[in-house]
Amino acid sequence: MTEINNEYLPYKVGGLLYTPAVNDTIADKILNDSYECLTSVALCLEDAIMESALETAEENLMRTLEKIHEKPELPLIFVRVRNPEHLKRVSRKLVVYADILTGYILPKFDMTNAADYLNAVREAEKICGKRMYAMPILESVAIADKNTRIAQLTAIRELLLEAEEYILNVRVGGNDFCNLYGLRRSSFQSIYDVGVVRDILTDIVNIFAKDFVVSGPVWEYFGSDPDEQWAVGLRKELELDRINGFIGKTAVHPSQLPLIYESLKVTAEDYYDAESILGWKDESFGVGKSGDGSRMNEVKCHGKWARRVGILGEVYGIK
Repeated sequence: MTEINNEYLPYKVGGLLYTPAVNDTIADKILNDSYECLTSVALCLEDAIMESALETAEENLMRTLEKIHEKPELPLIFVRVRNPEHLKRVSRKLVVYADILTGYILPKFDMTNAADYLNAVREAEKICGKRMYAMPILESVAIADKNTRIAQLTAIRELLLEAEEYILNVRVGGNDFCNLYGLRRSSFQSIYDVGVVRDILTDIVNIFAKDFVVSGPVWEYFGSDPDEQWAVGLRKELELDRINGFIGKTAVHPSQLPLIYESLKVTAEDYYDAESILGWKDESFGVGKSGDGSRMNEVKCHGKWARRVGILGEVYGIK
């Protein structure tokens, strides 16, 4: 199809590996290519760091970026900040390493802070002299509450569309939503089994997925054996993520990364049908059989699906 370009970048985030910025081993892991299928990293200065350790975490973040700065091939690197003012302060400190930063993750993103966050991202770009992308996380009470949700989401979407060139992904805080109601899924359950959270996620996809890549919620279980229940549960949730419109997922442990990467590959059937739809030549018919003759392909109805499948196939490959 086409070579990888900025249109592909939102899809290349893939499995976003979260690690506290205070982690003093992550630089060596990146330098030694220790993590299979590592596509992106979030160095967290927010929930993963206690207030008393914030200064230490910021100092260690600087050391991490200094260590990996000269590596020729890096995953996408993001910093998760605490609030808009924190973003402004951190971006000034990180300007010396701006060339390896992809952007910032914006937690608790809602209408109380959205404009300030986006202004801070624009300011960071001016300071750094290069594009700084943003990934807002929808996870606050105003978004969870059914009485305010649609108004909040609609207003946020309008703001993000005005700043569309900066927005790489829209992300969701599945565990944050669960916590509001005192809920937690087991490794045998998916986030879609938690009805109140499923409804929130469905509304987010409904409002944002037409214009943005929306990434799936974190899976909190991990281990060393990919045949154990943590992996069975993750594969199940990844399948449900995909059919519900989520692309990629936050990872809390490197053992999750290969499973997330594999889930982003496309089947040969889907890929070749997507190629057929995108390269449609018939001037009379807008519908035809799939390559194996098992289903219908319709140019108008399946065009957006085909484009997404084509990009995922280019970035992650074919199963």
